[in-house]
Parts: sequence; C-alpha cells; structure tokens
Amino acid sequence: MTKAELVEKVAERIDLTKKHTEVIVNTVFQSITEALASGDKVELRGFGSFRVRHRDSREGRNPKTGATVFIPAKKVPFFKAGKELREMIDS
Repeated sequence: MTKAELVEKVAERIDLTKKHTEVIVNTVFQSITEALASGDKVELRGFGSFRVRHRDSREGRNPKTGATVFIPAKKVPFFKAGKELREMIDS
C-alpha cells in the first residue's frame, strides 16, 4: 500500500477530503520521524513500536570485487510489531 492509497482509505473512512486527510497522514509521519530523530521511542498500542537502534562499525566485503571495506557505525530505524498486529497477521 502506498501513501496515496493510505490517504484514500482513511479519507473514505472518516469522510474528509483527500487534501485534509493527506495533511493528517503527513503530520503523523512527520511526528514519528521527528520523535525518532530526537532519540525518542514511538509506541502505538495494538500496532507496534518504532525506535532507533545503533549498529556498530564492522568490516564488510564489496560483492563485486571481494575487497574488504569498512562500514562505519550508524543509527537505523527499527519497527517491532505489537501483539495484536502479530496475531492478526498470523491468523
């Protein structure tokens, strides 16, 4: 599902225009992004949680040449599905 499809589905459900719904969806995504950027955890009960994980630096290999390359440490976003979401998908 794309963001445009999500906006369309939400607009149908809450009986708002697509423009208004797009503002709402963008605001939610922006809020999640800003919280993660500041190091906060975002928890949506019944859906899941977003957090930032730290990956240590390591040595990797260039798949084309086989040469060893250094991969620096970095932070990556991580999503963990909530219990209700996992059960819904599993059934």
